[in-house]
Amino acid sequence: MKLFDVYPLFDVNIVKGKGCKVWDENGQEYLDLYGGHAVISIGHAHPHYIEKVTEQLNKLGFYSNSVINKLQVELAERLGRISGYDDYQLFLINSGAEANENALKLASFTNGRTRVLSAEKAFHGRTSLAVEVTNNPKIIAPINDNGHVTYLPLNDLQAWEQELQKGDVCAVILECIQGVGGIKMVTKEFAQGLQRLCKQYGTVLICDEIQCGYGRSGKFFAHQWLDIRPDIITVAKGIANGFPMAGVLISPAFKPVYGQLGTTFGGNHLACAAALAVLDVFEEEHLVENANEVGSYLMEKLKAIDSPHIQDVRGRGLMIGIDLDCPHADVRKPLIYDQHCFTGCAGQNILRLLPPLCLTKQDADLFIEKLNKILNTL
Repeated sequence: MKLFDVYPLFDVNIVKGKGCKVWDENGQEYLDLYGGHAVISIGHAHPHYIEKVTEQLNKLGFYSNSVINKLQVELAERLGRISGYDDYQLFLINSGAEANENALKLASFTNGRTRVLSAEKAFHGRTSLAVEVTNNPKIIAPINDNGHVTYLPLNDLQAWEQELQKGDVCAVILECIQGVGGIKMVTKEFAQGLQRLCKQYGTVLICDEIQCGYGRSGKFFAHQWLDIRPDIITVAKGIANGFPMAGVLISPAFKPVYGQLGTTFGGNHLACAAALAVLDVFEEEHLVENANEVGSYLMEKLKAIDSPHIQDVRGRGLMIGIDLDCPHADVRKPLIYDQHCFTGCAGQNILRLLPPLCLTKQDADLFIEKLNKILNTL
């Protein structure tokens, strides 16, 4: 048997990591500005994380959600306090797509509607409902194309109002910083207007914080820069620093009904131990604040680069897009193979930076040096 070939792979086998560095099987060191696609929040192989996960594994790795798991209760309480959502409810599952599936499902259970508004260039996952609200026809199979979703231009409040005033919209789902869409930013005016309209027309407002949340933007959630408070928030990626986990934060206005939602693996003991270790490190090392400070520093350095190949730099915290005048592969490939630095990408010409939140200014300077070397060869 061989692997089903779904990704074009770089010819690098990463076997070890520490902080913002990773090493391949030949011992070559790489600077990690990708973070395993925004998943590594506290850094690779953090000693506290290793200690807490190992400690839990030596006790109990998994048991059914049919019995009390006090680690889930502790995680909900701490996440609520740290994020500013201590009055919300937490449902734990395994992945970002699953979080969005359950958020949309809960919205529909609540108001009985079926139509959803999503933004152009949005990405919300690859499973049934999650892929249907993703604005990419290449990954929506015929079985998922059920006509539930209307895609609208980001930040065009009038277009969204025209749809919401029809009174049949179940939910609005929104990334406050689009990741796959190219680090496109939601404006405060649009976000606040959209929240007002959702309340007016009985529509559930879902903020997808899977990539832009969990400290990445320099606040715990990206929507907190916009002074809104959504009905439902979805999280994943950085929540457990690489252990598969996700969550749905649910307004107290929603009342649970047994049997509507459920999960086998979600919120298992190992996952909760990992997620609690992440929150420990967030608080002890002030990583959300670091993301804001170092992200601002890196943005300034990037904007100061005198190169015709950089068209724009945008983002918040440690979620940054570099808009190039050439295909991103022209820069990304030599960054990996020649300068030994990982980045992400979006669209055809955007480098996407999603490093661990422990990135230092020295790491940022090193990246600028490596990037300049590549830009100067184009």
